[in-house]
Amino acid sequence: MNLPKVMFRPSILLVISILAFVFYSYKPTDNLSIDRDEAQKAFLFINKMRANPSAYSAELNVNLDTVKAMQALIWNDTLARVAEQRAMDMANRQYFAHVDPDGYGVNYHIAQAGYKLRKSCLKNPKSNNFESIHSGPPRGGEAAVKSLIIDKDHPTVGHRKHLLGMTKWNASLVEIGVGYCYCQDGCKHHVYVSVVIAKHN
Repeated sequence: MNLPKVMFRPSILLVISILAFVFYSYKPTDNLSIDRDEAQKAFLFINKMRANPSAYSAELNVNLDTVKAMQALIWNDTLARVAEQRAMDMANRQYFAHVDPDGYGVNYHIAQAGYKLRKSCLKNPKSNNFESIHSGPPRGGEAAVKSLIIDKDHPTVGHRKHLLGMTKWNASLVEIGVGYCYCQDGCKHHVYVSVVIAKHN
């Protein structure tokens, strides 16, 4: 009578192992889509804000009166592809960070896409000198940009400085790509956005 029990237990363990593997390796790829219309809205809104930052102070409840107007950013298809891949990857692998689970930052991904960066930007594979990221409810590209400009809970307002070119380094960046990924179901957030603003070496 003991023999069936001994033979049956490994089967149960095998089934549990398979189910665990399926559960933990689940990726909601089928529920993901790239929304290039919302990405374009984000891009256009960033340039509107850069042209006259102080005009948005009241709307965002953020004092932008001392922020200088900056030149319009130029859309770059390579940076857009990187941004889309970054947004999709965050949604697909369920993380929200500038460094992906493989240990690579956006500098690495930009260079891998064929966009030439200065060598100093590639010394550390985890480096990020060019990306702002957003996640949250599906309120659209402009809302994502507003959230990044407000930069709540980020005392250094790094996203705001990046998008509006508020530091010497950020002011030197001239090209942009935006990725807007919508997750219908199975993700922690419904929207993942990557804004990549960079310059060639």
